[in-house]
Amino acid sequence: MAPDVDTARPADLAWIEELEQVAFPLDPWSPALLGEALEGRLPTTAVIAARDADGAALGYAVVAVVDVDAELQRIAVAPDVRGRGVGEALVRGVAELSRSRGATRLLLEVREDNAPALALYRRTGFGDLGRRERYYRDGTAALVLERPLTSLEHGHDATWEMSW
Repeated sequence: MAPDVDTARPADLAWIEELEQVAFPLDPWSPALLGEALEGRLPTTAVIAARDADGAALGYAVVAVVDVDAELQRIAVAPDVRGRGVGEALVRGVAELSRSRGATRLLLEVREDNAPALALYRRTGFGDLGRRERYYRDGTAALVLERPLTSLEHGHDATWEMSW
């Protein structure tokens, strides 16, 4: 069963902060920054959460939308539920939210050695846009990926409908 994806709330800060530390141990966002995002005090930024049928937290994503471009800034899935479609549901949620805010493409940067993330992004329609050498603290390059948020045939990807 696909997880429920909706807007994250300030009450989600504790579990998002914990998962942030697990997913990004070398460069986690501070609790203060995460709190600002959850409270809606970062004007272009939104946080969404994936939950199971009982409301238990499964993962989150952070997106910034500026004009026609959206950037997936963070995505993290709890280790015990990876490989079960949570990441895909979050990417879909980010895409639909971004589209609803007027974006026509979704961008992201990913470590070139992050095979699971690259597989997720390829499955969800991302293609290569560029490369940033020595982007990460340890010298690893980042791949810059993009996914159009509109379809030439229908004006949108009808399989990714959500209400925001």
